[in-house]
Amino acid sequence: MPNVTIYTTPSCVFCKMTKAFFQANGVKYEEKDVAEDLQAREAMVQKSGQLGVPVIDVGGEIVVGFDKEKLSELLHIK
Repeated sequence: MPNVTIYTTPSCVFCKMTKAFFQANGVKYEEKDVAEDLQAREAMVQKSGQLGVPVIDVGGEIVVGFDKEKLSELLHIK
């Protein structure tokens, strides 16, 4: 399975939905809180061009927002 990093903020509903989706499907991920971690925020903006969260990095493929279909495809979840 590819490395998964999710850039989040504590109040983000779609971030919580994404993490619940990962947990339900046994996906291990690293979470970076861009509200607290300025370096993570800069990395997220460089990767995505976005300030909105969630931004998910799946093995170098960037997904902006909770796109269940795209995440399922990238993670080979049926």
